[in-house]
Amino acid sequence: MKFAQKLISSTAISLAAVVLAAPVLAQDAAPKEETSLTKPKLTAPPVAEKREHTFTHHGITISDPYHWLKDQSYPTIDDEDVLDYVKAENAWFEQQMEPRKELVDTLFEELKGRVKEDDSSVPQKDGDWVYWTEFEEGKEYRLWYRKPAAGGDKELLLNENELADGKDYFRLGAFSISDSGQFLAYSFDDNGSERYLAKIKNIETGELLSDAIPETLSGLTWVANDTMIAYGKANDKWRVDNVRLHKIGTDVADDVEIFREKDEGFRVGAGLSAQEDWLIIATGDNETSEVRLVRTDDPTGEQILVKPREKGVEYSVDVRDGTIYIHTNDDHVNFRLATASIEAPGEWTTQIAGSDEFYLTDFDLFKDFYVTEGRLSGLDQVQVRSYDDASQITPVAFPEASYSAGLSNNPEYDVSKLRLTYESMVTPDSVYDYHLADAKLELLKQQEIPSGYDASLYTTVREYVTARDGTKVPVSVVMRKDRGMATDGEAAPLHLYAYGAYGYAVPPGFSSSRLSLLDRGVAYAIAHIRGGDDLGRNWYLQGKMNERWNTYTDFVDVAKGLAAKGYTREGEISASGGSAGGELMGVVVNTDPKLWKAVVADVPFVDVLNTMLDTSLPLTPGEWPEWGNPIESKRSFAYILSYSPYDQVVAQEYPPMLVTAGLNDPRVTYWEPAKWVAKLRDTKTDDNELLLKTNMGAGHGGKSGRFTSLYEAAEEFAFILSHHGIDE
Repeated sequence: MKFAQKLISSTAISLAAVVLAAPVLAQDAAPKEETSLTKPKLTAPPVAEKREHTFTHHGITISDPYHWLKDQSYPTIDDEDVLDYVKAENAWFEQQMEPRKELVDTLFEELKGRVKEDDSSVPQKDGDWVYWTEFEEGKEYRLWYRKPAAGGDKELLLNENELADGKDYFRLGAFSISDSGQFLAYSFDDNGSERYLAKIKNIETGELLSDAIPETLSGLTWVANDTMIAYGKANDKWRVDNVRLHKIGTDVADDVEIFREKDEGFRVGAGLSAQEDWLIIATGDNETSEVRLVRTDDPTGEQILVKPREKGVEYSVDVRDGTIYIHTNDDHVNFRLATASIEAPGEWTTQIAGSDEFYLTDFDLFKDFYVTEGRLSGLDQVQVRSYDDASQITPVAFPEASYSAGLSNNPEYDVSKLRLTYESMVTPDSVYDYHLADAKLELLKQQEIPSGYDASLYTTVREYVTARDGTKVPVSVVMRKDRGMATDGEAAPLHLYAYGAYGYAVPPGFSSSRLSLLDRGVAYAIAHIRGGDDLGRNWYLQGKMNERWNTYTDFVDVAKGLAAKGYTREGEISASGGSAGGELMGVVVNTDPKLWKAVVADVPFVDVLNTMLDTSLPLTPGEWPEWGNPIESKRSFAYILSYSPYDQVVAQEYPPMLVTAGLNDPRVTYWEPAKWVAKLRDTKTDDNELLLKTNMGAGHGGKSGRFTSLYEAAEEFAFILSHHGIDE
């Protein structure tokens, strides 16, 4: 049973992609805040103490006067000096945002008005049941439901609101229904640290079993005829290096480990094959992978190693009727699809050859056909293919020239239609069924904008900007049709967003919250810079490791190129990015500070050198293939030092900046943005606004819940708009 199976990724994610480039859900009231009349008036921003700290590596000595902001008892954070500084920055943030409160409240009401509060997902059949989720009006979190496919009353499986009651933070992790439909296994995090607790519920009786698995960071996969759950337990450095089996009704201490990874940079995950007869155990880092198979009816039995790991070779697999399908980059950078037998799993035969034009990103196996996903000229492709005839390919046709589309929730193996999602910069998120018999799309649901939305008021274009090395970088732009281009007498503000790491392609998708910028005359652009894989795997490789500077210069060149094309003027461009995209923001404010009107850096990865030297942190060893290993390589040390935003802060003017952090964030630790802001305050030569907001009870994704996350989006929009001279 695949319904709602989730795997919790250990790869860095982009908060700003959620806040500024994707729909944001809302609630019906703003959070209650202490009134400004009860707070003492601050006359200046906090100044962090400088404490001498240096280290030498590869003969290079680095001064790090804000090293003390890393609580030495981390992950426990109880150093009073650290907490006092973080709280002081929060107080300064609140005071500086107070004059914008009316704008924040206005924006919040707008964002909230675009969200259908009593919304629900499109039901999907899985076996004998139909599953879906709902939001109730006025509630923060989802309710999970099902009803018999043959007809009958709905039953509530899980109420996230009850689980979150009394908590400042709540996020559901894994959600997995047993094959029989009798049991539900789920996990949750209630402080943002991504330390999930897994529990099991007997759906038929409503009983919550005594089984409780702490410190999971993985999916929960039912095996052995619903008597066991396969999962990954985080180790003391918060890395999943194992697969374990928990037998229902037994003590967790008796759980059996069936796989352990020895390479500290690799992460491990497990899931089901298409026919659910194999447990697929995958391990890997950002450039190398290895897969094993074991029967789900005998999960402690003999494992089949598909092919031993080879540095730089990535592969993933699925199994159908004894044939292994392998998605791999072993002989082409854009991946090929190969097959092998269970008896000879390492002997691969090409099914779909690698292509310079078509970037093969994924595949899914079904009973009578299989589906490939990929990108052609940067645009998403979904193709239905025949097992018997390689030439029989049916591409799904989409209606717009620029869009984001792909397979959605398709839990059943034997189907006559496929569930797809589709959106564009002007078309709201849409759910389709694609009927295989006649190759037709049936619209099931389109995101509703209760306050109203007229797509005819907006236009989207795909531009190409030539970077300084001659590379053409695609850019997706959306704006009001009645918005004029830049002239000598018009500012023509524009907001530019990018991520640019880990091969993550930012889709040209819809955002209802983004309308608050567009309707105030601010154009919005997504720069599809190198470091993502928008134009294929080489596009990603040209922005990682010792090619990382391409990511930063692409972003700067796109900003200047859009100004040259008349969309805006240099100095009238606001920018944002989160996590690795926040690192991008840190670099470009160092290199081109006068280009930006204002910058938002969400949970920014800005202390790159120190983090890549610190093997005690959860992600560091696994990140070396992305950023380089400065411990072993002097070249990597010097290269990272050349751009690491914290290390490259200099005495110059910087644009107005808003920086966010999460005290419990295990991905980008709170001290990275804290140290960066402290050094900026001490070094920069201007009086431009610099704000740091740290969520004291949240992690990498900021506040949880529909409503609180939306209010934070309103604050960021208000910061951006106010610096564009727009205050209402």
